[in-house]
Amino acid sequence: MDREYRFEVVTLLVSPGHAYFGRAKDGPADNVPTTLPDHVDIVADKGIRGDRFFGVRAHTEAAVTFLALEAWEAATDGADPVVARRNVAVRGLELDPLRGEEFEIDTGDGPIRFRGGRPAHPCSWMDTMAGEGARKALIGRGGLRAQPLSDGVLRLGSAIIRCSVDLDPARAADQIRRAQPIADGR
Repeated sequence: MDREYRFEVVTLLVSPGHAYFGRAKDGPADNVPTTLPDHVDIVADKGIRGDRFFGVRAHTEAAVTFLALEAWEAATDGADPVVARRNVAVRGLELDPLRGEEFEIDTGDGPIRFRGGRPAHPCSWMDTMAGEGARKALIGRGGLRAQPLSDGVLRLGSAIIRCSVDLDPARAADQIRRAQPIADGR
């Protein structure tokens, strides 16, 4: 990991339950506890302690979701990014090149290693929650799913990412070109 970039962690979201299931026209689930803490505990191969995907085998490789706020803002008309229900909303970080790559994020408590996975595609709920046409506009901009490879604490505020790929914050809002993780023999 020979490259280092600065960015900002703007929002952290933890929810033990799913708010969006069933038909969007019926509205989101009532009383789904959702917190926006100033820090979260990351557990290797499990996810964010207290989150709905924590320790769920089917989501091990996608237990933590990232969203570039630049992409959200380019695709929606001022909707609150919390409705996307991504765990980590960032500013100043291009996510797409991290698919299939290992990277470290340090927010002050030491580095946490992740492996970038598949894109976090938007669901039909985005038209209901973020405005008509939001789902289509978010295709290719819905974020990145990642597997935590080490334990640690992720905090709001300034952060450093270390990785082996070139990242350009000016491309954070760009739509991705590939729909699946990069195949690299792993």
